[in-house]
Amino acid sequence: QVQLVESGGGSVQAGGSLRLSCAASGFTYVNYCMGWFRQAPGKEREGVAVISSGTGHPYYTDSVKGRFTISRDDAKNMLSLQMNSLKPEDTAMYYCAARSASCSWQWGDFNYHGQGTQVTVSS
Repeated sequence: QVQLVESGGGSVQAGGSLRLSCAASGFTYVNYCMGWFRQAPGKEREGVAVISSGTGHPYYTDSVKGRFTISRDDAKNMLSLQMNSLKPEDTAMYYCAARSASCSWQWGDFNYHGQGTQVTVSS
């Protein structure tokens, strides 16, 4: 049974930091591109950061470059997202996702998705 379980969300003031984690199980994690997506109320879901299998090369959407860091631990089947210098516009539900191919920015291209963890940034 495939599971992606996110944790680490919460409420923080602008300029603060949070670290999200995603525990993966039920599939061969090391072979999957992993990604973080987010969806704010009334907005479309967007890709935040993805990281390739193998080389672990990270990719970021422009709005989070220099502030967020995606990382993966293939020994522990864990995905992380370190979020620094948070802004109110980062407020959203954050989701973890897994894709059994090269990385993509499209939610629908990912094979598995988590239930999400809420991040709220106040000004």
